[in-house]
Amino acid sequence: MVFAAPNEAVERAGEVLDADPSPLHASVAHQVIGIWQRDFGDLRRALAHLRRARDLAARADSAEREADVLATLGVALVHAGRTRDGLAAFEQGVARGTGHTRARVLFRRAYVWWVLGRHGEALEDVRRAVPVLRQADDVIWTARALTLRATVHLALGAVERAEADFAAAEALWDTTGQEHDKADAVESRGLAAYRSGDVPAALRLLDEAEERYAKLGTPTFMLTIRRCEVLLAAGLAREALAEADGAVAALDGIGGQSTRKAELLLVAARAARLADDPRTAIARAAVAVRLFAAQRRTWYETHARLVLTEARVAAGRGSGRLVADAAAVAERLAAFGAPAAPEASLLAGRIALDLGWTADAERHLAVAARSRRGGPPLARMTGWAAQALRARAAGSTRGVLEACRRGLDVLDDHRMTLGASELRARATAQGAELAAMAQRASLVSGGPRRLLVWSERWRATVLSAPPTRPPADPALLSGMTAFREIAARAEEARLDGGRPVPALEREQRRLEREIRSRTLHMRGEASGDGDRFEAGRLLRRLGDGVRLVELAVLDGRVHVLLCGQGRVRRFEAGLLAAAEREAEHVQAGLRRLAHPGAEARLPVVEAAGARLQELLLGPAAAHLGTGPVVVVPPARLHQVPWALLPALRERVLSVSPSASSWLRARETAPPPGGRRILVRGPGLATGGAEVTELAGRTPSPDARRDHGARGEGPGPGVPPSQGAGMDGAGDGGPGARDRHGAPVVLEGDEARVPRVLRELDGAALAHIAAHGTFRADSPLFSSLRMADGPLIVHDLERLDRSPYRIILSCCDTARFASVGADELLGLVTALLPLGTAGVVACSAPVNDAAVVPLMLALHKGLDAGLSLAESLRDARAALPGDAVHQATGWAFSAFGAA
Repeated sequence: MVFAAPNEAVERAGEVLDADPSPLHASVAHQVIGIWQRDFGDLRRALAHLRRARDLAARADSAEREADVLATLGVALVHAGRTRDGLAAFEQGVARGTGHTRARVLFRRAYVWWVLGRHGEALEDVRRAVPVLRQADDVIWTARALTLRATVHLALGAVERAEADFAAAEALWDTTGQEHDKADAVESRGLAAYRSGDVPAALRLLDEAEERYAKLGTPTFMLTIRRCEVLLAAGLAREALAEADGAVAALDGIGGQSTRKAELLLVAARAARLADDPRTAIARAAVAVRLFAAQRRTWYETHARLVLTEARVAAGRGSGRLVADAAAVAERLAAFGAPAAPEASLLAGRIALDLGWTADAERHLAVAARSRRGGPPLARMTGWAAQALRARAAGSTRGVLEACRRGLDVLDDHRMTLGASELRARATAQGAELAAMAQRASLVSGGPRRLLVWSERWRATVLSAPPTRPPADPALLSGMTAFREIAARAEEARLDGGRPVPALEREQRRLEREIRSRTLHMRGEASGDGDRFEAGRLLRRLGDGVRLVELAVLDGRVHVLLCGQGRVRRFEAGLLAAAEREAEHVQAGLRRLAHPGAEARLPVVEAAGARLQELLLGPAAAHLGTGPVVVVPPARLHQVPWALLPALRERVLSVSPSASSWLRARETAPPPGGRRILVRGPGLATGGAEVTELAGRTPSPDARRDHGARGEGPGPGVPPSQGAGMDGAGDGGPGARDRHGAPVVLEGDEARVPRVLRELDGAALAHIAAHGTFRADSPLFSSLRMADGPLIVHDLERLDRSPYRIILSCCDTARFASVGADELLGLVTALLPLGTAGVVACSAPVNDAAVVPLMLALHKGLDAGLSLAESLRDARAALPGDAVHQATGWAFSAFGAA
């Protein structure tokens, strides 16, 4: 019972001991309690109970009972880090047991061999145990042995053999009531899915296993280790680090297994390294190395040394000693048959190259490059990275570009198996080195056009195909409805009392985790063979009048690729780090200017805009011509208010995540019918006067009050005639209503998320005036506040087709989280792959009242047949010349090409 119903088993064992049992029965009861404490509780207590069980078995003069207890004790001793004593207990157990009992002892010793990383011995003991267990018709222990054998196969990279054993074991589990072992089987299938490269399936199966364990009330430290491995493959390194560190603390709190602690520290070290935190990685890996060495777990110790060496290199400690360390690790991993061996060889080769040791580098890189021909996607990418470095060392630009292309193709195929846009975005980080090598090679010998092609190869790739539409999963839909209700109640409580309600916020976080978890399970549907970027096609679309400015960053410096008039030219600008600092100063200045009375800051902000122009455009600013400009910045410059730059201030200007994205937007046809929608959310400071004006109604007196900065409450200094809703505006204006008919207006109780989504789907133009919230910690929960709660990015991804044009007059709607290699997550980027060709959104807090004339002028331009970018340019020019209105105009950007 101890695995089928663990808590009940311990209770029954206590009852047996209370009844003055015989030594034989008392031995069984102490063994049950020892197993429970070993796997789910305090290891010291486990050892005490198991030693008592062994002594009682000896008193009962039962060799078979004693052999069985010795096997359980041997496992506990190994988990406690006392490897020599544990193996000695197994020797005694094998000697004392016979037949069926001996087969069970051999199975448990095989498990210990696996824990120790000695896979050959593990397979040998399982080979001896399985036939005897089958002959005895011992279904449970046969299934356990098959599961273990499959797990060992996975450690050796034999995924097909593992899947066959897992399938056979699961068929046996279905005939039993062993709920813990059934959960373990689901967990094992999740591990197999991960090893075969199916990250969504792995996450789904591990979550299912976690639910099963939770019903049994058993801790899940091994599951945490495996889940962290999958999170790392999904690019969620910081989450993996937090989970691993939390599990270590929990394990220490109950006095749990030393072996599990070492494994958790290893995965925490890997997570810290991938999260660009080498100091934490070094600290975790060093402790893991010491623990594994003390536990005589050479296989694991070698893996920990690999992470330790990688972290030291990342911390800038490259040296000949580290080359030797990495080479020794690679040799040992290869001897173990470990799949991580090519990674160690690549590391040794990379350090040797940096030191100028070309012969040593070639030897190590050649070994690593062999993995490019087969295996999981990330192993093949390791091989192609090694091949690219070999080609670079040999001076072969063609070889570098070919290896980079092949490696990024592997990443594309892997990325498109992921359905969630977040996972697709984060997965791109794994190709950053390949893309950077290709860009450097292009810069040296390929000319500006080739550099443009490679800049596009890894820029905003997530927007190249729509995310997989979330399934009509009743649990997901009910979770989103519950989240919306709880979030609305939490917001209402904050507004009423000014203080958060902890219970509501805890429930909101729980629902967020559940929603996110279910969306991460989605598999990709789109093919990875989408349209490849062609510079010629872009130049034809731009013609002679439009200029596209793509900013590429190589080794920290901005390179301007100016496209237009049938050619691509390159200019060098400033340092990226300096531009990022200047952009932060500009954002702070715009926030100040949103409040009347800060006019003295206007010249400071304008001067900062001029400095930004020098850093970002450099000499290219003098070659922009007089026509429209499209700016394609890297993800780290998403916060720049481009209209503030002097060379861009008075021209038609749009922003795009990539040239490819601009092309798709340019070639997207508007939907038939011209249907328009106005949405006014609740709680707007001005009552949403912009929407009422655009809908052809007179604003209420309350809507004409003076107001300060958006979200900051009333403030003096803006004429009452310009009063407006806190996140203002509408669609089409009175003239557009004459041409297309009255727009659909959703306000009050009609502005509920399900209704709003139905109206947004396939609309020609939508204007949403609502409170906007950007979530830097979880960008896909960035939201617009509707009558029934937040409309989040996950909701927008359910649209069949998002509006062709959309205006988001709310604060912070053009804010993004930069993730992966060069990807952005936020409200705007959620809309672009779903059919939206143009968006107007705001990157900073703005003055409520000053938004109104901007929005009305914007819609006047749209009514005259202008594009969003043209209308926004004219709307800025029509604003009063005071600091508040100028800052408001600069804060809004037009994205896309509609």
